[in-house]
Amino acid sequence: MVIVRAPATVANLGSGFDVFGIALSHPADIIHVQLAEETTIKVTGFGSQYIPVHPKKNTAGVVAEALDAPANITINKGIRPASGLGSSAASAAGTAVALNALYDKGLSKEELVWIAAKGEKAASGEAHADNVAPAILGGFTIVSQDRITHVDAHLEIVVCLPEISISTRNAREVLPKSLDLGSHVYTVGSAATLTAGMLKNNLELVGHGLADSVVTPARAKLITGYESVQVAAIEAGAVGVNCVAAGSMQSQVRWLRDLLPSTPLLAYGNIGHADPQGNWLSTDAVCPGDYLTHARCWVEAGANIIGGCCGTTPEHIRLLTRELHQ
Repeated sequence: MVIVRAPATVANLGSGFDVFGIALSHPADIIHVQLAEETTIKVTGFGSQYIPVHPKKNTAGVVAEALDAPANITINKGIRPASGLGSSAASAAGTAVALNALYDKGLSKEELVWIAAKGEKAASGEAHADNVAPAILGGFTIVSQDRITHVDAHLEIVVCLPEISISTRNAREVLPKSLDLGSHVYTVGSAATLTAGMLKNNLELVGHGLADSVVTPARAKLITGYESVQVAAIEAGAVGVNCVAAGSMQSQVRWLRDLLPSTPLLAYGNIGHADPQGNWLSTDAVCPGDYLTHARCWVEAGANIIGGCCGTTPEHIRLLTRELHQ
C-alpha cells in the first residue's frame, strides 16, 4: 500500500487564468492505493456522497487508466468539492504520485503533472494542469503548453470559503470567449507583477498582480457579496489564524497580536483533524460549549473575529454568535 497526502491548491490567482497555481498547507486529501487486477474507487470525507466512484468518471480512476496501473483507490476528502480549492485536482495528483510509487514507474514530477491533468477532464471537461501542478510540485507554478515553471514561494494566504458550491465546469462556462487588446495588455502586466512578487516573496507585489479585468469580474457574479467582502478585506488588512486545533489557537493569536498590535485578527479553530491515514480525530473542543470556552480565550488574547473551521457545525457558530456577538 502507498499513502499520499495531496494538498489543496488555488489556481488562476486573478491574472493567471489556466496558468498560475499555488499549493496551500491545508486542507488536503489522503489517498490510499493498493495493487489490484482492476481499479475500484472508494470515497469518504467531505462531500463524498456527491463524488462519482466509477473509474471513468472519477479523476483518480482516469489517472489510473492513463498510467495503466489498476488499483484499489481510497480517497479521504479533506477538500470540499466545488470549493475552488482544487478538490478534483488533489484526487488526481495524489493518485498519480501514489501509483507512480506503487508500480515503480519512475516518472518525473513534471510527467506526473500531465498525467494528472488528464484526470481533470473527468471533472471539468478539459485537461488543464493549473491545479495539479502545484499539488504535485508545491509552491507556485506556471503552466504553459510544453513546460512547467516552479517557484519555491512561501507566503501567508487567507482563504475565504463561503457556503456555496460552484463546479469547475460551471465556472468556466461564464467566461467570455474573446477579449480586447487593452484587457490583454492589462492582464499581462498584472501577471508579470504577480510572478515577480512570488519570486521575491513580496506580498505587496503579489497583491497588485492579482488584478484582472476579464476572468474575475465574470466569475464574481456567481458569488453573492464577493465585491463587498473583497473591499472589506483589503481595507481592513486583516490577518488571521485558520484551521488550527482549538486548544492551540490562543498562543498563536497572542503571538500575532504582539507582532501586529493594531491589525484586525481572526481566529477560526478546528474541533478535530485528520491523521496521516485520513481518519478523523476529535480534539478537546468537540461540543459547542467547550469550543466557546476556547473562543473566549482567543478574544482575551486579541482576536477580533471569531469563527469555526474543520468539524465545526451550525450549533457551534450559533452559540458563538449569541455569547460573543457585540
